[in-house]
Amino acid sequence: MGILRGGLFLFVLFLSACNAKPRPIDYGTDGCHFCRMTIVDRQHAAQIVTQKGRIYSFDAIECMVNHLKDIDNGTVALFLVNDYTQPGELIDAKTAIYLISEGIPSPMGEFLTAFENKVDAQNAQNEHGGELYSWEELLSRFSL
Repeated sequence: MGILRGGLFLFVLFLSACNAKPRPIDYGTDGCHFCRMTIVDRQHAAQIVTQKGRIYSFDAIECMVNHLKDIDNGTVALFLVNDYTQPGELIDAKTAIYLISEGIPSPMGEFLTAFENKVDAQNAQNEHGGELYSWEELLSRFSL
């Protein structure tokens, strides 16, 4: 019975270790996995969580997208980006709407910003100009 209980404990421990969930970014302390800059911008950061629960944080969405060229995207459980209208809030990158506009600078100079919904993205586009993209269109633009 003790061996069975020990095996069950190890199985539960293994499952919890592989739990893919985001971790809040520690702005001003965490470094970008791609460019190594300190992450300070609460409106443009991004994060990848692998299926094994490994977390990679980025100071800009463009750093995350460029990092995708070097990994197997099939190992990623979550793609997350900051919502521009809710600084510090990570949202699903696959459902976000993206604006590339020189009116909204981003940390790495691509002028790439994410919004949780199309209305907010269109409002920003009306104010700052630029082009709107879906996740798939954004990946295509970055040749992924």
